Order: sequence, then structure tokens, then C-alpha cells
Amino acid sequence: MSLSDILHHRRAVREYLPTPIDPNIVKDCLALATLAPTSSNMQLYECYHITDKATLATLAKACLSQSSATTADQMVVFVIRPDLHRQRATSVFAFERENVRTYSPVHKVDRRIKKFDHYYNRLMPLLYTQDVPLVGTARKGVACAISKVRPMQKDVSKDDIRIVMHKSCGLVAQTFMLAMSERGLDTCPMEGFDGAMIKTLLRLPAIAEINMVVSCGVRSEQGVWGERFRVPFDEVYRQI
Repeated sequence: MSLSDILHHRRAVREYLPTPIDPNIVKDCLALATLAPTSSNMQLYECYHITDKATLATLAKACLSQSSATTADQMVVFVIRPDLHRQRATSVFAFERENVRTYSPVHKVDRRIKKFDHYYNRLMPLLYTQDVPLVGTARKGVACAISKVRPMQKDVSKDDIRIVMHKSCGLVAQTFMLAMSERGLDTCPMEGFDGAMIKTLLRLPAIAEINMVVSCGVRSEQGVWGERFRVPFDEVYRQI
């Protein structure tokens, strides 16, 4: 399918047929979803692919027993993991260091490695530290002070950084749903759920957060509730 076909095919499916789908296809689509961009390439998310029937039944209850969950053949839980920020930053720095050594002019190698070292080994831990009291407030104060003399991102509080992680994870989830649509399969993104119950089910740490749950399957005739509604394009489009 063309991208236009994929976008028109993807709908939030509310009911699925009792048709098994190949879990390897879902896994492949999740692998494609990891190509989605994330802020600073930090990739602070995990994807929990649920195929076990007993776990699916419990997860459906945690999703408030909505039909998108109770009739799904499989589900994927997208999770943000702020506690992995040091591990992820170390991995990205190691990769970028070799990237620089391989592709940069010799006279720029040291300077570029130093830049990545500062960014991933100093700045990222500073931004993503969540468990130290008042660190987020201090970050916000410093950013606001700097912004008085030059342009500066000021959205650096604890809640701001949480939003960044959820936006990045949302891009991954959307890419997954489009990949599923390209394979002729259906999905539904769900935000109505008991997050604490899901975290217990998946044995997640307290600091982790559920971004969304995506159900997967083959749509029934009643699975799509009529035509798609969108507000007129000229209400959302602005050219400047």
C-alpha cells in the first residue's frame, strides 16, 4: 500500500474477529516502530508484546473491559522508562563516538567526540534525573535565568521531561500502528486503563509509566464505528 492507503486504512478498531494473527508479524512491526525518532535519540521506552491468553484477560480488565481489549488477539503496552536514562545515554554516546571516528574529518574528531561526551554523559543525566528532590525546579530556574540573555529551552522541569518521553513513545506507537496497517492488520490505541494494575501485571518499577495500550487483531464488521470524523483542515492548518 502507498502511505496514503495505509493512513486511510488505519482506524481505531473497537471489535475484532476471533482470527489469530501471527505474533511474528506484530514483532516485526514493533521492530520497524523502533525506527521512529525520539528526543535526543534517548529511546526511553519499552514495548511489551502480550500474547499469553491469561495475561491478555487480565490486561483487558485493566483496560476497563472495553471491547477493543476483550476481543483483541494480542496487545502491546508502550511504557516510558526514565530510570534507564543513564544506560541509554551511555549506549548512544558509545555509538556516536564510533560514528564520529568513522565518518568525520580527522581534524574534527576530538572536538565532536567531546561535544557528544558533554551532551550524553553530562547534560542528559542532568535533564532526566527524576528521583532527586528539587532537581527539576533547579533546572527550570537555571534555564529561565539563561533565557534572559539568549534563547533557551525552558521546559525542563520534571513534568516537562515526562511530557518529552511520552511524546517520543507516542511516535513509536503511531509508527507501530502504521506498520500493522501496511500488513493489513488492525489496531486501537487505548488510554482508558488502570495504569497501576498494568504496572503490577508487567512487574514494572514505580517510576515507569504506561504511555498507551494498543490492541491488535482483524477488524469485525462492527469494528469500525462508521465514517471517520476530522475537523475541517482549515481549522488546524496555518501557513505563515
